[in-house]
Amino acid sequence: MAIAAYRVSRVRRRDYDPPDSPTSVGYVRSSLARLADQENPLVLQCGRPFWPIDVTYETYGKLNSDRDNAILVCHALSGDAHAAGWDPDALEQGRPWRADRPGWWDSMIGPGKALDTNKYFVVCSNVLGSCYGTTGPSSTDPSSGKPYGSSFPVVTVGDWVRLEERLVTHLKIDKLKAVIGGSLGGQQALEWALAYPERVESAIVIGASARLSAQGLAFNAVGRYAIVNDPNFRGGDYYDGVPPRVGLSVARRLAHITYLSEESLEAKFGRRYRHGCGPSYGFSTEFEVESYLDHQGEKFVERFDANSYLCITRAMDYYDASDWGDGDLERALSRAKATFLLVSFSSDWLYTPAQMEQLALSLAKCEKRVTYVEIPSSAGHDAFLIETETLTEVVKAFLDGQTTKRLSPPLYSQIGL
Repeated sequence: MAIAAYRVSRVRRRDYDPPDSPTSVGYVRSSLARLADQENPLVLQCGRPFWPIDVTYETYGKLNSDRDNAILVCHALSGDAHAAGWDPDALEQGRPWRADRPGWWDSMIGPGKALDTNKYFVVCSNVLGSCYGTTGPSSTDPSSGKPYGSSFPVVTVGDWVRLEERLVTHLKIDKLKAVIGGSLGGQQALEWALAYPERVESAIVIGASARLSAQGLAFNAVGRYAIVNDPNFRGGDYYDGVPPRVGLSVARRLAHITYLSEESLEAKFGRRYRHGCGPSYGFSTEFEVESYLDHQGEKFVERFDANSYLCITRAMDYYDASDWGDGDLERALSRAKATFLLVSFSSDWLYTPAQMEQLALSLAKCEKRVTYVEIPSSAGHDAFLIETETLTEVVKAFLDGQTTKRLSPPLYSQIGL
Protein backbone atom coordinates (compact mmCIF):
# COMPACT_ATOMS: atom_id res chain seq x y z
CA MET A 1 0.00 0.00 0.00
CA ALA A 2 1.32 3.49 -0.82
CA ILE A 3 0.68 6.73 0.95
CA ALA A 4 0.43 9.96 -0.98
CA ALA A 5 2.35 12.69 0.85
CA TYR A 6 2.55 16.34 -0.10
CA ARG A 7 3.99 19.64 0.98
CA VAL A 8 2.01 22.66 -0.13
CA SER A 9 2.64 26.37 -0.26
CA ARG A 10 1.60 28.55 2.67
CA VAL A 11 -1.33 30.93 2.35
CA ARG A 12 -2.69 32.80 5.39
CA ARG A 13 -6.35 33.17 6.33
CA ARG A 14 -8.50 35.99 5.04
CA ASP A 15 -10.21 38.64 7.14
CA TYR A 16 -13.50 37.89 8.86
CA ASP A 17 -16.60 37.81 6.69
CA PRO A 18 -19.37 40.11 7.97
CA PRO A 19 -22.72 38.42 8.57
CA ASP A 20 -24.21 39.78 5.36
CA SER A 21 -21.35 38.47 3.22
CA PRO A 22 -22.32 35.91 0.53
CA THR A 23 -19.61 33.62 1.92
CA SER A 24 -20.84 33.82 5.54
CA VAL A 25 -23.44 31.55 7.12
CA GLY A 26 -24.78 34.73 8.76
CA TYR A 27 -26.35 34.80 12.20
CA VAL A 28 -26.60 31.40 13.89
CA ARG A 29 -28.26 30.33 17.12
CA SER A 30 -27.31 27.17 18.97
CA SER A 31 -29.67 24.26 19.59
CA LEU A 32 -29.88 22.07 22.68
CA ALA A 33 -30.65 18.35 22.78
CA ARG A 34 -30.98 16.03 25.76
CA LEU A 35 -29.05 12.95 24.69
CA ALA A 36 -28.90 11.01 27.96
CA ASP A 37 -31.50 10.58 30.70
CA GLN A 38 -32.23 8.13 33.49
CA GLU A 39 -33.74 5.61 31.07
CA ASN A 40 -30.84 5.95 28.62
CA PRO A 41 -27.72 7.08 30.51
CA LEU A 42 -24.31 7.41 28.90
CA VAL A 43 -22.06 4.82 30.51
CA LEU A 44 -18.73 6.60 30.68
CA GLN A 45 -15.37 4.97 30.09
CA CYS A 46 -14.66 5.30 33.81
CA GLY A 47 -17.66 2.98 34.36
CA ARG A 48 -20.11 5.55 35.71
CA PRO A 49 -23.59 5.78 34.13
CA PHE A 50 -24.20 9.50 33.74
CA TRP A 51 -27.32 11.56 33.15
CA PRO A 52 -28.88 13.93 32.34
CA ILE A 53 -26.71 15.20 29.50
CA ASP A 54 -27.71 18.18 27.41
CA VAL A 55 -25.62 18.93 24.31
CA THR A 56 -25.30 22.31 22.63
CA TYR A 57 -24.78 22.20 18.86
CA GLU A 58 -25.02 24.30 15.72
CA THR A 59 -25.74 23.36 12.11
CA TYR A 60 -24.93 25.13 8.85
CA GLY A 61 -26.27 24.34 5.39
CA LYS A 62 -28.99 21.83 4.58
CA LEU A 63 -29.23 18.07 4.87
CA ASN A 64 -29.99 16.66 1.43
CA SER A 65 -32.82 14.24 0.65
CA ASP A 66 -30.47 11.23 0.90
CA ARG A 67 -29.13 12.53 4.23
CA ASP A 68 -25.59 11.70 3.11
CA ASN A 69 -23.94 15.14 2.93
CA ALA A 70 -23.30 15.69 6.65
CA ILE A 71 -19.89 16.72 8.00
CA LEU A 72 -19.18 16.73 11.73
CA VAL A 73 -16.72 19.37 13.00
CA CYS A 74 -14.98 18.61 16.31
CA HIS A 75 -13.50 21.44 18.36
CA ALA A 76 -10.25 21.71 20.29
CA LEU A 77 -9.63 22.29 24.00
CA SER A 78 -11.21 25.71 24.51
CA GLY A 79 -13.54 25.67 21.50
CA ASP A 80 -17.28 25.30 21.41
CA ALA A 81 -20.21 24.54 19.13
CA HIS A 82 -20.10 28.04 17.60
CA ALA A 83 -17.77 27.18 14.73
CA ALA A 84 -19.11 29.60 12.10
CA GLY A 85 -21.30 32.64 11.63
CA TRP A 86 -22.19 35.31 14.13
CA ASP A 87 -23.90 35.00 17.51
CA PRO A 88 -26.87 37.42 17.58
CA ASP A 89 -27.31 37.00 21.34
CA ALA A 90 -23.66 37.33 22.39
CA LEU A 91 -23.95 40.47 24.51
CA GLU A 92 -27.43 39.84 25.89
CA GLN A 93 -26.50 36.35 27.08
CA GLY A 94 -23.11 37.21 28.56
CA ARG A 95 -20.79 36.12 25.76
CA PRO A 96 -18.97 39.38 24.92
CA TRP A 97 -15.98 37.52 23.45
CA ARG A 98 -18.27 36.43 20.60
CA ALA A 99 -19.71 39.82 19.80
CA ASP A 100 -16.87 41.20 17.69
CA ARG A 101 -15.94 38.10 15.71
CA PRO A 102 -17.56 35.05 14.11
CA GLY A 103 -17.20 31.37 15.07
CA TRP A 104 -13.76 29.93 15.67
CA TRP A 105 -13.52 28.23 12.21
CA ASP A 106 -15.59 30.70 10.23
CA SER A 107 -12.92 30.92 7.53
CA MET A 108 -13.42 27.19 6.88
CA ILE A 109 -17.23 26.93 6.99
CA GLY A 110 -19.65 28.69 4.66
CA PRO A 111 -20.67 29.06 1.01
CA GLY A 112 -17.68 28.34 -1.21
CA LYS A 113 -15.33 27.61 1.70
CA ALA A 114 -13.57 24.35 2.58
CA LEU A 115 -16.74 22.98 4.19
CA ASP A 116 -19.05 24.44 1.55
CA THR A 117 -22.51 24.91 3.03
CA ASN A 118 -23.97 25.00 -0.47
CA LYS A 119 -22.96 21.33 -0.67
CA TYR A 120 -22.68 20.04 2.88
CA PHE A 121 -24.69 19.99 6.08
CA VAL A 122 -22.15 20.90 8.75
CA VAL A 123 -22.66 20.06 12.43
CA CYS A 124 -20.55 21.14 15.41
CA SER A 125 -21.30 20.22 19.02
CA ASN A 126 -19.77 21.14 22.36
CA VAL A 127 -18.03 18.36 24.29
CA LEU A 128 -19.16 16.85 27.58
CA GLY A 129 -17.39 18.60 30.46
CA SER A 130 -17.09 21.97 28.78
CA CYS A 131 -18.61 25.24 29.99
CA TYR A 132 -20.26 26.35 26.74
CA GLY A 133 -23.71 24.85 27.02
CA THR A 134 -23.16 21.10 27.11
CA THR A 135 -23.38 19.52 30.55
CA GLY A 136 -20.18 20.14 32.51
CA PRO A 137 -18.81 20.76 36.02
CA SER A 138 -20.52 24.17 36.23
CA SER A 139 -23.92 22.70 35.30
CA THR A 140 -26.54 22.10 37.98
CA ASP A 141 -26.58 18.61 39.47
CA PRO A 142 -30.31 17.80 39.71
CA SER A 143 -29.71 15.65 42.78
CA SER A 144 -28.35 18.58 44.80
CA GLY A 145 -29.52 21.69 42.98
CA LYS A 146 -25.92 22.94 43.00
CA PRO A 147 -23.16 22.88 40.38
CA TYR A 148 -21.48 19.48 40.00
CA GLY A 149 -18.03 20.88 40.80
CA SER A 150 -15.80 18.14 42.19
CA SER A 151 -18.49 15.47 41.71
CA PHE A 152 -18.40 15.76 37.91
CA PRO A 153 -16.97 12.56 36.43
CA VAL A 154 -13.70 12.22 34.54
CA VAL A 155 -14.53 11.95 30.84
CA THR A 156 -12.58 10.81 27.79
CA VAL A 157 -12.36 11.47 24.07
CA GLY A 158 -14.16 8.15 23.64
CA ASP A 159 -17.04 9.44 25.79
CA TRP A 160 -17.24 12.57 23.64
CA VAL A 161 -17.41 10.56 20.44
CA ARG A 162 -20.12 8.25 21.79
CA LEU A 163 -22.13 11.32 22.77
CA GLU A 164 -21.55 12.85 19.32
CA GLU A 165 -22.80 9.59 17.81
CA ARG A 166 -26.01 10.06 19.77
CA LEU A 167 -26.34 13.55 18.32
CA VAL A 168 -25.77 12.28 14.77
CA THR A 169 -28.43 9.62 15.35
CA HIS A 170 -30.74 12.26 16.86
CA LEU A 171 -30.35 14.22 13.60
CA LYS A 172 -31.32 11.06 11.65
CA ILE A 173 -27.97 10.77 9.90
CA ASP A 174 -26.82 7.21 9.24
CA LYS A 175 -23.37 7.93 7.80
CA LEU A 176 -21.19 11.02 7.89
CA LYS A 177 -19.56 12.31 4.74
CA ALA A 178 -16.62 13.33 6.93
CA VAL A 179 -15.52 14.02 10.47
CA ILE A 180 -12.97 16.82 10.75
CA GLY A 181 -11.12 18.55 13.55
CA GLY A 182 -7.87 20.18 14.58
CA SER A 183 -5.77 19.38 17.65
CA LEU A 184 -8.02 17.62 20.18
CA GLY A 185 -10.75 17.80 17.53
CA GLY A 186 -8.47 15.83 15.21
CA GLN A 187 -8.20 13.08 17.80
CA GLN A 188 -11.99 12.95 17.94
CA ALA A 189 -12.04 12.54 14.15
CA LEU A 190 -9.60 9.64 14.45
CA GLU A 191 -11.63 8.10 17.27
CA TRP A 192 -14.79 8.31 15.15
CA ALA A 193 -13.13 6.25 12.42
CA LEU A 194 -12.20 3.58 14.96
CA ALA A 195 -15.32 3.57 17.14
CA TYR A 196 -17.87 3.78 14.31
CA PRO A 197 -16.14 2.51 11.16
CA GLU A 198 -19.43 1.92 9.34
CA ARG A 199 -20.64 5.46 9.94
CA VAL A 200 -17.68 7.50 8.69
CA GLU A 201 -16.79 7.92 5.02
CA SER A 202 -13.77 10.17 5.61
CA ALA A 203 -11.70 11.28 8.61
CA ILE A 204 -9.76 14.55 8.38
CA VAL A 205 -7.20 14.75 11.19
CA ILE A 206 -5.44 18.11 11.48
CA GLY A 207 -2.59 19.01 13.82
CA ALA A 208 -3.02 15.93 15.99
CA SER A 209 -1.63 12.43 16.43
CA ALA A 210 -2.55 9.03 17.81
CA ARG A 211 -1.57 10.14 21.32
CA LEU A 212 -0.14 13.07 23.24
CA SER A 213 3.62 12.94 23.83
CA ALA A 214 5.22 12.79 27.28
CA GLN A 215 6.16 16.45 26.81
CA GLY A 216 2.53 17.31 26.17
CA LEU A 217 1.46 15.35 29.24
CA ALA A 218 3.98 17.32 31.28
CA PHE A 219 2.68 20.71 30.14
CA ASN A 220 -0.90 19.69 30.96
CA ALA A 221 0.18 18.42 34.38
CA VAL A 222 1.80 21.74 35.29
CA GLY A 223 -1.27 23.65 34.13
CA ARG A 224 -3.56 21.54 36.29
CA TYR A 225 -1.16 21.91 39.23
CA ALA A 226 -1.48 25.68 38.97
CA ILE A 227 -5.28 25.42 39.11
CA VAL A 228 -5.69 22.94 41.95
CA ASN A 229 -3.15 24.83 44.08
CA ASP A 230 -4.91 28.17 43.68
CA PRO A 231 -6.29 29.02 47.16
CA ASN A 232 -9.69 29.69 45.62
CA PHE A 233 -9.96 26.25 43.99
CA ARG A 234 -11.45 24.71 47.15
CA GLY A 235 -11.30 21.18 45.80
CA GLY A 236 -13.30 22.18 42.75
CA ASP A 237 -16.34 23.48 44.66
CA TYR A 238 -15.81 27.19 44.20
CA TYR A 239 -18.98 28.25 42.39
CA ASP A 240 -20.43 30.13 45.38
CA GLY A 241 -17.32 32.28 45.70
CA VAL A 242 -14.28 33.60 43.87
CA PRO A 243 -13.08 31.16 41.19
CA PRO A 244 -9.41 30.11 40.89
CA ARG A 245 -8.62 32.82 38.37
CA VAL A 246 -4.88 33.00 39.04
CA GLY A 247 -4.38 29.25 38.62
CA LEU A 248 -6.44 29.13 35.43
CA SER A 249 -4.61 32.15 34.05
CA VAL A 250 -1.24 30.52 34.70
CA ALA A 251 -2.42 27.30 33.05
CA ARG A 252 -3.51 29.22 29.97
CA ARG A 253 -0.24 31.16 29.78
CA LEU A 254 1.71 27.91 29.87
CA ALA A 255 -0.50 26.16 27.33
CA HIS A 256 -0.40 29.13 24.98
CA ILE A 257 3.37 28.82 24.69
CA THR A 258 2.87 25.31 23.31
CA TYR A 259 0.45 26.62 20.69
CA LEU A 260 3.06 28.96 19.19
CA SER A 261 6.55 28.42 17.77
CA GLU A 262 9.94 29.90 18.54
CA GLU A 263 9.90 31.56 15.12
CA SER A 264 6.51 33.19 15.66
CA LEU A 265 7.44 34.41 19.16
CA GLU A 266 10.67 35.91 17.85
CA ALA A 267 8.88 37.59 14.95
CA LYS A 268 6.11 39.04 17.13
CA PHE A 269 8.05 40.00 20.24
CA GLY A 270 11.73 39.14 20.17
CA ARG A 271 13.33 40.56 23.30
CA ARG A 272 11.56 43.91 23.06
CA TYR A 273 10.89 45.70 26.30
CA ARG A 274 7.29 46.63 26.95
CA HIS A 275 8.05 50.33 27.41
CA GLY A 276 11.03 50.42 25.06
CA CYS A 277 13.44 51.89 27.59
CA GLY A 278 15.36 48.89 28.92
CA PRO A 279 15.11 47.02 32.21
CA SER A 280 13.58 48.42 35.37
CA TYR A 281 15.43 45.86 37.49
CA GLY A 282 12.23 44.54 39.05
CA PHE A 283 9.83 41.62 38.66
CA SER A 284 6.85 43.30 37.03
CA THR A 285 6.00 42.69 33.38
CA GLU A 286 9.05 43.87 31.43
CA PHE A 287 9.04 42.20 28.00
CA GLU A 288 6.43 42.34 25.26
CA VAL A 289 6.12 38.56 25.30
CA GLU A 290 5.28 38.69 29.02
CA SER A 291 2.58 41.26 28.34
CA TYR A 292 1.15 39.06 25.58
CA LEU A 293 0.91 36.05 27.89
CA ASP A 294 -0.67 38.22 30.59
CA HIS A 295 -3.30 39.30 28.07
CA GLN A 296 -4.01 35.72 27.02
CA GLY A 297 -4.42 34.59 30.62
CA GLU A 298 -6.68 37.51 31.53
CA LYS A 299 -8.92 36.98 28.51
CA PHE A 300 -9.24 33.27 29.15
CA VAL A 301 -10.45 33.49 32.75
CA GLU A 302 -13.33 35.70 31.59
CA ARG A 303 -14.73 32.98 29.36
CA PHE A 304 -13.64 29.57 30.66
CA ASP A 305 -14.18 27.44 33.75
CA ALA A 306 -11.26 25.97 35.68
CA ASN A 307 -12.97 22.62 36.30
CA SER A 308 -13.70 22.32 32.59
CA TYR A 309 -10.02 22.96 31.88
CA LEU A 310 -9.07 20.13 34.23
CA CYS A 311 -11.66 17.85 32.68
CA ILE A 312 -10.72 18.47 29.05
CA THR A 313 -6.94 18.37 29.49
CA ARG A 314 -7.24 15.04 31.31
CA ALA A 315 -9.28 13.65 28.42
CA MET A 316 -6.53 14.91 26.12
CA ASP A 317 -3.95 13.06 28.24
CA TYR A 318 -5.83 9.77 28.27
CA TYR A 319 -6.43 9.53 24.53
CA ASP A 320 -4.45 6.79 22.81
CA ALA A 321 -5.78 5.36 19.55
CA SER A 322 -3.79 2.17 20.11
CA ASP A 323 -6.16 1.25 22.96
CA TRP A 324 -8.43 -0.19 20.26
CA GLY A 325 -5.65 -2.69 19.53
CA ASP A 326 -4.58 -3.42 23.12
CA GLY A 327 -1.60 -1.12 22.68
CA ASP A 328 -0.87 -2.07 19.06
CA LEU A 329 -1.56 0.99 16.88
CA GLU A 330 -1.65 -0.89 13.59
CA ARG A 331 -4.09 -3.44 14.97
CA ALA A 332 -6.27 -0.57 16.21
CA LEU A 333 -6.17 1.26 12.87
CA SER A 334 -7.13 -1.92 11.00
CA ARG A 335 -10.68 -1.35 12.30
CA ALA A 336 -11.12 1.76 10.20
CA LYS A 337 -12.93 1.80 6.87
CA ALA A 338 -12.71 5.55 6.24
CA THR A 339 -10.50 7.40 3.80
CA PHE A 340 -8.03 9.56 5.72
CA LEU A 341 -6.58 13.02 5.22
CA LEU A 342 -3.84 13.85 7.72
CA VAL A 343 -2.49 17.40 7.91
CA SER A 344 0.45 18.62 9.99
CA PHE A 345 2.27 21.95 10.25
CA SER A 346 6.02 22.31 9.97
CA SER A 347 6.53 24.33 13.18
CA ASP A 348 4.04 22.44 15.40
CA TRP A 349 5.92 21.03 18.37
CA LEU A 350 2.87 19.95 20.38
CA TYR A 351 1.71 17.45 17.75
CA THR A 352 4.72 17.24 15.48
CA PRO A 353 4.86 16.41 11.76
CA ALA A 354 6.92 13.34 12.68
CA GLN A 355 4.07 12.05 14.85
CA MET A 356 1.52 12.65 12.10
CA GLU A 357 3.75 11.00 9.51
CA GLN A 358 4.04 7.95 11.76
CA LEU A 359 0.23 7.78 11.95
CA ALA A 360 0.09 8.01 8.15
CA LEU A 361 2.63 5.22 7.78
CA SER A 362 0.75 3.03 10.26
CA LEU A 363 -2.50 3.56 8.33
CA ALA A 364 -0.72 2.72 5.07
CA LYS A 365 0.67 -0.50 6.57
CA CYS A 366 -2.94 -1.45 7.33
CA GLU A 367 -3.74 -0.80 3.66
CA LYS A 368 -5.96 2.15 4.44
CA ARG A 369 -6.46 4.98 1.97
CA VAL A 370 -4.53 7.91 3.39
CA THR A 371 -3.15 11.20 2.15
CA TYR A 372 -0.64 13.06 4.31
CA VAL A 373 0.01 16.78 3.83
CA GLU A 374 2.57 18.90 5.67
CA ILE A 375 1.89 22.63 5.47
CA PRO A 376 4.86 24.93 6.02
CA SER A 377 4.00 27.48 8.68
CA SER A 378 5.70 29.55 11.36
CA ALA A 379 2.50 29.67 13.43
CA GLY A 380 3.12 26.52 15.48
CA HIS A 381 0.23 24.41 16.71
CA ASP A 382 -2.23 27.28 16.25
CA ALA A 383 -1.68 27.00 12.50
CA PHE A 384 -4.89 24.97 12.16
CA LEU A 385 -6.73 28.18 13.09
CA ILE A 386 -4.49 30.47 11.05
CA GLU A 387 -3.42 28.77 7.81
CA THR A 388 -7.01 28.29 6.72
CA GLU A 389 -6.53 29.43 3.14
CA THR A 390 -4.09 26.58 2.58
CA LEU A 391 -6.29 24.21 4.55
CA THR A 392 -9.18 25.20 2.30
CA GLU A 393 -7.20 24.12 -0.76
CA VAL A 394 -6.24 20.82 0.84
CA VAL A 395 -9.63 19.94 2.34
CA LYS A 396 -11.62 20.93 -0.75
CA ALA A 397 -9.39 18.79 -2.94
CA PHE A 398 -9.71 15.83 -0.59
CA LEU A 399 -13.50 16.04 -0.33
CA ASP A 400 -13.70 16.31 -4.11
CA GLY A 401 -11.48 13.22 -4.46
CA GLN A 402 -8.81 15.21 -6.29
CA THR A 403 -6.04 15.61 -3.72
CA THR A 404 -3.31 13.91 -5.71
CA LYS A 405 -4.19 15.94 -8.79
CA ARG A 406 -4.34 19.37 -7.21
CA LEU A 407 -1.54 19.47 -4.67
CA SER A 408 2.05 20.00 -5.75
CA PRO A 409 4.93 19.58 -5.49
CA PRO A 410 5.16 16.30 -3.53
CA LEU A 411 7.10 16.32 -0.27
CA TYR A 412 7.91 12.71 -0.96
CA SER A 413 7.29 10.92 -4.24
CA GLN A 414 5.35 7.94 -2.95
CA ILE A 415 6.21 6.16 0.27
CA GLY A 416 5.86 2.53 -0.69
CA LEU A 417 5.26 -0.03 2.02
